[in-house]
Amino acid sequence: MTTVILVVMCVVVGALELYAGKQSKDQARAFVRRIDELNEQVSKQNTVLVTVGEQLTAELSKVKRDVLPALDTRLRHNTGQVEELAALVHQADGYLRTQATRLHDLEKQRVTLAALRRKLAEVETSVRSVTRAGTAAVEGKVDAALDRLSDLERSGTEMLELQRTLTRTLEDVEDVVTELLQFTEGELDEAVTSALTGQPRGGEGDAAAVTATGRLWTRDEQLDDILTEVYERCVRASRLNIRFRTVEGPNGATPGTPERRRYFLAGHTTEDLAGGFTALLISTGADLPHNGNGLSRGRPVLPPGVEPSRPPEDEAALKALLRTLHESTGAVVQIGPLMAVRAREELLCAVLTPAQSVELESDDVYWDPAAATVRLRRLPSHQLWDLTAWAATP
Repeated sequence: MTTVILVVMCVVVGALELYAGKQSKDQARAFVRRIDELNEQVSKQNTVLVTVGEQLTAELSKVKRDVLPALDTRLRHNTGQVEELAALVHQADGYLRTQATRLHDLEKQRVTLAALRRKLAEVETSVRSVTRAGTAAVEGKVDAALDRLSDLERSGTEMLELQRTLTRTLEDVEDVVTELLQFTEGELDEAVTSALTGQPRGGEGDAAAVTATGRLWTRDEQLDDILTEVYERCVRASRLNIRFRTVEGPNGATPGTPERRRYFLAGHTTEDLAGGFTALLISTGADLPHNGNGLSRGRPVLPPGVEPSRPPEDEAALKALLRTLHESTGAVVQIGPLMAVRAREELLCAVLTPAQSVELESDDVYWDPAAATVRLRRLPSHQLWDLTAWAATP
């Protein structure tokens, strides 16, 4: 019986050893297969990395060969322009200091001449009281001296006025040069950013790119400064930035002629501006009286102590611009697609398409209120608003 048990145990032990050996062989085969698979994956990844590395090397070579030399040339060119403009600003500043010194000297001369004139008047009085002999000759010399002094005083006053005019002109030149420097600096920053990021300039969301133009003209010199301030406030309220502005006469900078102001604006596209201005003009036109009953929209009777709600900033700025425009005898205003004209007791507003804007600009009607009124009257009714009655209503 013991022998049988031992034999059975030996058989069992042998079977277990065979089973353990088989399991070890299976695990070894699975491990080898896994290692082969990992080696294959590593080989594929190495191949992909080699391909990507070659592409990156090619792209870097292309950038070094094409982009960087052109960027370096452009930066050097723009740097030269900036240095020239900076030298011009320094020169203008030195000239302003020189003119200020001359103005101070002229003021001293004017005071001296006035004192000398008073002294000669006293001498004339003394001479006339002492003797009457030769009074004709003496009085003639004194009168000649007084006339000469008057001429010198008038010349000094005219020189002072000319110096003040020159100073204002130089200040305007300095403002234009400063804006041009800022504009050039912005363009350089955009060029460098575009080159470093690989994105094209003037893409969507670029708030610094010029997207619209503006114009301002009026024949009333008294309203020029006020209308300019109200116009620029309306531009800012429309969430536009003034990148650059120019001022000139119809035939250049001619004194005594109405100035033509042009603005280069950034911040919104023409399509967005057209929708916003159309909504504002519709809201403004809705304030007009209807059917002759004298009633207007938006003026409900409020309880005592309750203040009416204020209109949005862009609506208030646009209405202020239109009312100021109505006070003029002739003016033209443009902000992107918006055009407003005051002529012949009329106040017309229109929202133009890009093609219509180009056509009006080619015909040069932006500086002629009468011609602009005729052209606006030809537009479809959904683009034109006659706000003469609205502006006349307090």
